[in-house]
Amino acid sequence: MLNFEELKSFLNEKADQYNSPDFIEDDPIQIPHRFTLKQDVEIAGFLAATISWGNRKSIIRSADKMLDIMGNSPYDFILNYSEKDLEILQDKSIHRTFNGQDFAYFIRQFNKVYKKHESLEHLFTVKDQETNFQHAIERFRNCFLEPEKHRSHKHISSPYKNSSSKRIIMFLRWMVRKDKRGVDFGIWEDIDQKYLSIPLDVHTGNISRKLGLVSRIQNDWKTVEELDVAIRKFDETDPAKYDFALFGLGVTKELL
Repeated sequence: MLNFEELKSFLNEKADQYNSPDFIEDDPIQIPHRFTLKQDVEIAGFLAATISWGNRKSIIRSADKMLDIMGNSPYDFILNYSEKDLEILQDKSIHRTFNGQDFAYFIRQFNKVYKKHESLEHLFTVKDQETNFQHAIERFRNCFLEPEKHRSHKHISSPYKNSSSKRIIMFLRWMVRKDKRGVDFGIWEDIDQKYLSIPLDVHTGNISRKLGLVSRIQNDWKTVEELDVAIRKFDETDPAKYDFALFGLGVTKELL
């Protein structure tokens, strides 16, 4: 086991190693990187993050499919689609359990949001006294999802139900985190990156346990918060940079 300073130095080194433009090539973050308009980046990023489970190449292919359907102009399509456009989607396969019905539902909800707000950022504001995005995610869910139960609700997980909310936490890292490496976008100016958490999945969870950062076995919201406490001791202003270290170590199996 490494002591505190050794572990901090090791994780900083690995974060520095993996937080580079090379990371983009094989990661779903490449999808929003194809755009420059803020709303295009948000929509493409949110959709890519939503389907980010399973093989990364498969995720990217499925995201390509959604972009093709939207004419590679997500924001324009969201604002100007016709009902016929959405009817065509109903029987389409998109990515695993995220199907054409889900895609159509998301498009409708995006349309409602962007008619009221310039950016999705407005729906994720962290309030005073809050220490992470737990409550902001729940407020977003309440705004984005219709009150009536729908099959698409399962694709935006709830930290109130103790989900790690890995995909939406990853999307938030993309939008909020600011540095000069060119991987994360940092286009949301009004939300401080100190509130970000690590997107907790099999890779980051296993490495966190191996390094003694968390003790809980489950990859759930309670573990997200346990990991928050640990990594913020290393850097309280930019905790999410350690996602690069933990994920990179997990994918490369360097510690196995």
